[in-house]
Amino acid sequence: MTKRRKILPTTEKRNRASENLDRLSTQQIVDLINAEDALVPAAVARQSKQIAAAIDLIVARFKEGGRLFYVGAGTSGRLGVLDASECPPTFGVPPSLVQGIIAGGRRALVRSAEGAEDYPEDGAAAIEKKHVRVRDVVVGLAACGMTPFVHGALKQARRIGAATIFVTCAPEAVEHIPAEIIINPVVGPEVVTGSTRMKAGTATKLVLNTLTTGAMIRLGKVYGNLMVDLKAVNEKLRDRSARIVMEITNLSRPRVQKLLDRAEGKVKAAIVMHFRRTDLASALKILDECDQFLRKAIEGTS
Repeated sequence: MTKRRKILPTTEKRNRASENLDRLSTQQIVDLINAEDALVPAAVARQSKQIAAAIDLIVARFKEGGRLFYVGAGTSGRLGVLDASECPPTFGVPPSLVQGIIAGGRRALVRSAEGAEDYPEDGAAAIEKKHVRVRDVVVGLAACGMTPFVHGALKQARRIGAATIFVTCAPEAVEHIPAEIIINPVVGPEVVTGSTRMKAGTATKLVLNTLTTGAMIRLGKVYGNLMVDLKAVNEKLRDRSARIVMEITNLSRPRVQKLLDRAEGKVKAAIVMHFRRTDLASALKILDECDQFLRKAIEGTS
């Protein structure tokens, strides 16, 4: 019986444009990397329908009380943890709503733990440790599409009944991926062969930004293009909170500051208090009745 030949994924192939990379000048290296990076947005755009479907799935599970988990190794895992960590300050959600799981654990965030990705049972165990439930969503992240840790996690999530999504830059892996929705931006071989922290990492970052930002918009976390659910945990964000309220209400900064003080720093509530001429408790009730959509709340259309 002939042994089946292993298919080399696109992410591991040599890039013909950079075969003489070590002979190039510094300026030529910069220009070549920039030219290759310019291919990434178009590759992501070709996956727009899959990304939109993934957002709708995530939003539906959030509305059922579910959570979103990113699972990855190496660069992909770090990008998942990064995107998850930025959701609470940006959109005012609890840290438990979006979580990142990386092969090798927290230590792998700052130090390479490449061997940690080789064990599917560890991926399954990570899903169990997080107590993933039917109403949750698990997003596998693997540039090559075949990382055992990630596949183990996805298979365990499917056994539980959780929704599953996979992001990979390797078209060769798609038929072997155990997920309901597969997002496959094909960015081609890397400038440095196999260095998927480059184009594949950039594509993954763009996809994850869109998944969480799109989901949060659909949940009413944004008014126009303003992040009205942000948590003002530092001076920069306190200043942004004031500027957002000023922008929407046309009030002066001193009046806005008094309004925010009465609203206990809650931007949405402060805006509702102004337009509906009410107190904090009533403003919060109005927001609940409008499913937290600020536009509905200030226009009085629940």
